[in-house]
Amino acid sequence: MLNFIQLRDFALVRELSVDFQAGLTVLTGETGAGKSILVEALGLALGNRADSAMVRHGARRAEICAGFTVPDGAPARAWLEARELDEDDECLLRRTIGVEGRSRAYINGRPVARRQLLELGALLVDIHGQHEHQSLLRRDFQLQLLDEYADHPALLAAVAEHHETLCRLEAEQAELEGLASSGDRLELLRYQLQELQALGLSAEAIEVLEEEHRRLAHAGELLATARQALIQLEAEEEAAPVAALARLNTALQGMQGTDPRLGPVVELLDGALIQLREAAAELRHYCDGLELDPARLREVEQRLSALHDLARKHRVSLAELPALSHRLAQHCEQLAAAEERREALAGEIARAQARYAEAAAALRESRRRAAGRLAEEVSERMACLGMSGGRFVVTVEPLPGKRHSARGSDGVEFQVSANPGHPLRPLAKVASGGELSRISLAIHVATAQRGGVPTFVFDEVDVGVGGRIAAVIGQELRTLSARRQILCITHLPQVAAQGHWHYRVSKTTADGVATTDIRCLDEAARREEIARMLGGVRITARTRAHAREMIEAAGD
Repeated sequence: MLNFIQLRDFALVRELSVDFQAGLTVLTGETGAGKSILVEALGLALGNRADSAMVRHGARRAEICAGFTVPDGAPARAWLEARELDEDDECLLRRTIGVEGRSRAYINGRPVARRQLLELGALLVDIHGQHEHQSLLRRDFQLQLLDEYADHPALLAAVAEHHETLCRLEAEQAELEGLASSGDRLELLRYQLQELQALGLSAEAIEVLEEEHRRLAHAGELLATARQALIQLEAEEEAAPVAALARLNTALQGMQGTDPRLGPVVELLDGALIQLREAAAELRHYCDGLELDPARLREVEQRLSALHDLARKHRVSLAELPALSHRLAQHCEQLAAAEERREALAGEIARAQARYAEAAAALRESRRRAAGRLAEEVSERMACLGMSGGRFVVTVEPLPGKRHSARGSDGVEFQVSANPGHPLRPLAKVASGGELSRISLAIHVATAQRGGVPTFVFDEVDVGVGGRIAAVIGQELRTLSARRQILCITHLPQVAAQGHWHYRVSKTTADGVATTDIRCLDEAARREEIARMLGGVRITARTRAHAREMIEAAGD
């Protein structure tokens, strides 16, 4: 529900704040006073395009704020929560427009794109008249409204469930079709996999092979160095490590009896001597086992060369070849299984299509029954609203081709003939803004018991009608206000008298500058305003009595 709207330096308004309540709020005033300014400002707060001409002359920036209540369960609340823009039950929309034409939008104090204001605005307010927020003209909203009127959530849920299953299976089929269409690709993958598997690839095998290659490639150098080290260790010369350490150890052992503190040194030398002799033995064994093998070296080099060629071919490193082989094996398995799965999937899709078609057909039948009831009710209300002989029809037809969605496979369109003898035309092509507003009023009154947008704005819905029809329009608006918050701009006292709340729009001029103001009327001021609407320039006691009578009759 709309709680308030605040304007600053907008059009003819210097500064203005208007509070709103539930029920029917009417706005009246002289022609040219600026009654539509409030609607234009609200439209901007809801995401309409901005124009620098909207900024009051002499000001730098116009600002519009609109506050709403969005209770739990409301679509607008879900929208805010999904985008983390919610602030309990409150929602504040703010729009600024600079003289240079640049505008900014905010939801609960956080900057947003204008598109987001439009999305949220469509869930908060529906403006009827010659304005942008005419959701009834959208085919998707017409479908939604018909479904709400039909009240068949179980049918909608069944269609949505079968649609989800069908989409999942069709997506899998498309993927498998892509795999199955690449038969040559499968043969290539199998050939590449055989190349890799023939080399017995594993991370450990590649590491061992590289180590063997390094050893064979440097076998001569390794053998010469090892033999030289062995000779130096075991030589008979006094400087040879083993012989020198043995003599040193013997000398210290002889002195140990004189000074026992040499014991630990002797033990360490004994250990070192043992390790030197073991190292010499290991070197001797290493030299005996190390051979020059040119044939084996060539064999290892050839295998490594083949591995490097494969790595370059597949644009991976040598170490990545085993992982590549594993991936190719998995891909080959998928391609090989694709044909078998495709055959099974075809049957699953056929069964899913049949279940979806059955659910969609049941939904279509329910929609057509509801369409007949809705058309009859709206046509009756159109006659009451001054369009006697007019017809309203709701068409429900299957979408062309095999199109399907989570909401079924139907196209819904509201069609209307506002005058007898005229052909039915889509609601979006109704030329008269007044006719469109009254038709919209008839539709919304007929569907008011269902869900929908919580706040409606009717801008001069009574254009071109006489007193009797105006009274009916007022009664219809009051009826609708029992379930929706209604704002109505009107020129007719019959409509204004039905309001729960009454605002008068006036324009004053001071120092050559025009300013628009809006004021909530008390009972006395309201009677005077309706008397003005009844009597024009000259207001008599009889006119005031008539105004009082109209207000009291509306209350009754």
